[in-house]
Amino acid sequence: MSHVSVAVTVDIVIFALRDNDLQVLLVKRKYPPYQGLWAIPGGYVQANESLEDAAARELREETGISVENPANGAAHPGATVPYIEQLYTFGDPGRDPRGRVITVAYFALVPAPLAIQAGSDASDAEWKPVRSLPRMAFDHAQIVRYALKRLRYKLEYSAVGFQLLPPVFTLSELQRAYETILGETLDKRNFRRRILQAQVIEETGQYQAGEGRPAMLYRFREDAVAEVKARRLFP
Repeated sequence: MSHVSVAVTVDIVIFALRDNDLQVLLVKRKYPPYQGLWAIPGGYVQANESLEDAAARELREETGISVENPANGAAHPGATVPYIEQLYTFGDPGRDPRGRVITVAYFALVPAPLAIQAGSDASDAEWKPVRSLPRMAFDHAQIVRYALKRLRYKLEYSAVGFQLLPPVFTLSELQRAYETILGETLDKRNFRRRILQAQVIEETGQYQAGEGRPAMLYRFREDAVAEVKARRLFP
């Protein structure tokens, strides 16, 4: 039986709400293969590191962003990602022209677009709208689409969407965020009734000034149950 050399990489999909749109952080490849095309941050796993450490290292090297609570406990100054989880393993034999490469993908959420900088393996780094992705390297467009599907799914069952929001927000801002992620318009009355029934947010006692009546500011309840019990909380 012949044995094939297999390499392992990690790739990280980072979502943020920006300009009333859901955007993803991409880097432009500096070297072949796919030189000049956009890709999600990532790279090879080194022999002496875990998958989580590799993801944190590649993210820092390619974008200047650090994981808030890295597995190895080595915090770094600067912009941080507060939420990251393992997404899926992609292993199509032809996904990388360099050989047999399996990638473990992660997806991360940030409450606002972070300050980014292109690293040693990237010539540029930018936020791009998810609904109009540029031509991408490898199978990275597929990975982004899968991450979006996972985000939408989790939005129905958990409070994960709050990771994309600032510490305090109005109900209107919350609804716009969920509409942007889901790609559909939600009924205002039903949305507010369901989100309040879920008991995952609480009033701050403060108001946001603006045109018309000041709007109550809410925050996510730290003691709230993460998993929402109702199927399709935001129909």
